[in-house]
Amino acid sequence: MPKNRVFINYFDALSCAGLNECELWRNILEQKSGIRMYEDFLPNSKAVIGKINSPNSFKKLLLAQTEKAIKQSGINTTNCALFIGSSVGGMQNTEKRLQNGAVFADIDPNSHTIEAIKNVLSPHFSFKESFAFSTACTSSANAIGFAYECISKNIYETALIIGADAICFTTVCGFDALGVLSHEVCKPFCHTSGGMNVSEGIGILVLSGAKTKNVVEILGVGYSSDAYHMTHPKPNGIGAFEAMSRALENSGLKPAQIDYINAHGTGTKANDTTEAEAIVSLFRKTPHVSSTKNIIGHTLGAAGALEAIVACKAIIENIIPPNGEIMQSVNEECSFAPTFPLRQEVNFAMSNSFAFGGNNTSLIFGKVL
Repeated sequence: MPKNRVFINYFDALSCAGLNECELWRNILEQKSGIRMYEDFLPNSKAVIGKINSPNSFKKLLLAQTEKAIKQSGINTTNCALFIGSSVGGMQNTEKRLQNGAVFADIDPNSHTIEAIKNVLSPHFSFKESFAFSTACTSSANAIGFAYECISKNIYETALIIGADAICFTTVCGFDALGVLSHEVCKPFCHTSGGMNVSEGIGILVLSGAKTKNVVEILGVGYSSDAYHMTHPKPNGIGAFEAMSRALENSGLKPAQIDYINAHGTGTKANDTTEAEAIVSLFRKTPHVSSTKNIIGHTLGAAGALEAIVACKAIIENIIPPNGEIMQSVNEECSFAPTFPLRQEVNFAMSNSFAFGGNNTSLIFGKVL
């Protein structure tokens, strides 16, 4: 069936590297990382992670960002569907209650699960319908993809996507137990990278079938599941390859038309080598590739939304965001972006999100002329 065009008419970001999308973009271009060292997360060592620099609770930040998005975008929430993407949900709330003496019987599931974010917003805003996605690090990318499909098929007129994850002990200690936490700021696509930096953030986008000025269009989405291992991607990168190729097919674009790829690029050997191999396999001449996780960290379920915003900024500003310095590349055939902003025409950009269990999502965005 014919599909409607889908436009991103508003976006905003909150992360350790900026309290709005302009500040985040500036710090990415200037390579000013928001990753810091903290002593209160791991019992026997310091954690190099990303925390939002605000005295307000994550709940207050979430409410404020949502209210700001609704007001500035001018959407009518009663005709708008809400799509939440999160891998942590209300886990931070549960931890705080348990640390303050509560027992498990005192924990309300509605404030713990992925639905907790939706439940925080529901008393304050009335949405037509709401959905919560929890697919680990592809959560908000899948929320964007599903919302895109719904609007393109005329199921909804407008969608509000919120990717949100708060930092918590369970997350930090869990990744530490896997041995993938870096003891310094991560170095995506570098052989000497010591791993990833867990972080927190909120990414918000408004999608609509009607365009306003200075917008970006969603052109396609691709999904795959390699189901190879609980935490590792398949070494040959077939999952990433299939997600990207399906996004291209869905968009009607050829590989040579993509100007920029915002890579998942976590800084772990397992991800970076397979993603780079998949990119080289799909693109004969690879477009410029960069990861922004050395600046904002890995925001888990919020990563898809935040990094989609980075891809949109690249299109609007006609700037390829820099990649961190690579001492020894994981793949010399991949055209990684330089360490400085590269000014060039960016008509089409791809954003990759890959998750535990082999869940992969690629999104393609385009300039509206």
